Formats: sequence, structure tokens, C-alpha cells
Amino acid sequence: MVSIYKTVDDKLTALDAPEKGCWINAVSPTQEEVTKIASQLSIEHDFIAAALDEEESARIESEDGQLLVVVDIPTVEQDVTDNAYVYATLPMGIVLTEDYIVTVCTREVPMIGDFITGKVKSFWTYKKTRFVLQLLYRNAVRFLTYLRQIDRSSLRFEKEMYKSMRNKEMIQLLRIEKSLVYFSTSLKSNEVVLEKLMRQELVKRYPDDEELLEDVIIENKQAIEMCNI
Repeated sequence: MVSIYKTVDDKLTALDAPEKGCWINAVSPTQEEVTKIASQLSIEHDFIAAALDEEESARIESEDGQLLVVVDIPTVEQDVTDNAYVYATLPMGIVLTEDYIVTVCTREVPMIGDFITGKVKSFWTYKKTRFVLQLLYRNAVRFLTYLRQIDRSSLRFEKEMYKSMRNKEMIQLLRIEKSLVYFSTSLKSNEVVLEKLMRQELVKRYPDDEELLEDVIIENKQAIEMCNI
């Protein structure tokens, strides 16, 4: 599914076709949709398709004035078998061009939904660099939120184990450990991307954007430290 938005009179407005300064959000797009976006916006096809491979690692790449940022984002799902939560990560691609910003992911994620529903203030689609940094900031905060949830669950399962040495609690703790491995690997990969982004000229143009990126790096480091703890 492909949705197009643009800030008009300080309000996020849905469009039928791409316009200069708009945001294209692609959720699990088909090959036909990927090809159409690449053709319409003159964007590298591989840039659009990068995040559709769930094994894609976090990275940053630029070509012909286009910037691709792939970061790992946290996800959480409820396991119906034992009513427990399962945490993992998946890649999200952000493509930045002179006129457009494109986000690509294999599924709908709450972070993107926050922008669409107006939960994120001071957000304009035509301020593309700032939008990218706002996305990265919300992503780091989302990691911290899930890590706090994991911490609370871990403490609860440990207390339950003292009362009863059942396999259920042991399995849940092992699941948490697996989640933390995913998070730790992804956060460290994201850290490399953020540091490379700091060296990009498009960030250095605006002091406010550079300061926001520094905040993103701090939040990401906090998430890494919390994950290690």
C-alpha cells in the first residue's frame, strides 16, 4: 500500500499523486508499486526495495544526490499460545531526494502512525532533513519504551520463578533474552548509521538539525546501555 502526504497550511493532507515537498509512505509495496515509485520520482529502484528484505542491515548510502538510510526498528507482537509478548526488529528504509522523502517498511509500524495521526508536533513534509531526524528520534525512543517493558517483564518472571520452577517462566525469560540480542545488534548497527549521518553535509547545513541528530545519538546510546544492563 502506498500513501502520499504533504503539509498544506500546517496540516498533513493526503494526495492522489506525488508533488514536490511530499512524503510517500510505502507499506509492504508490491513490485509494481516499487517500480512505479522509482519511475515517477526518478529514484534508484534498489533504494526503494532495500527495506523489503527483512535481512537487510542498517546502512547509509548516497548516489546521484539521493540518500538512502536503512535503520532497524523495534516491533512487538503478542504470542497467542501463551499470551506473552515477542520483541524483534525489522528494517525501515528512508529515501531522501531534493524534492521527496520516501519511507518503506514491510508492515505498518506505530512510529509512522504517530506522524500520520498528528501525534508528532512541529512536523512538515517539506522539511525533509528534519523529518528524517524526527523519525530516527522517535525510533530511538520506541526502543527505550520497549526495553522498559522488557525490564518489567523480566523482573516479574524472575519473581514467579522463585515461587515455582516451571518451564513457562524459563521459556519466557529465554524469549526475553532473545529479544535483547535482537535489540542490541540493531541498536549498535543504528549507531553506526547515525554517526555516518552526522558527517553528511545535509545535516551540517542547519544547526538545529545537527543538534537534533545529537539528541538522537544520545537516545540511541541510552537504549544500548539499557539493553546491556
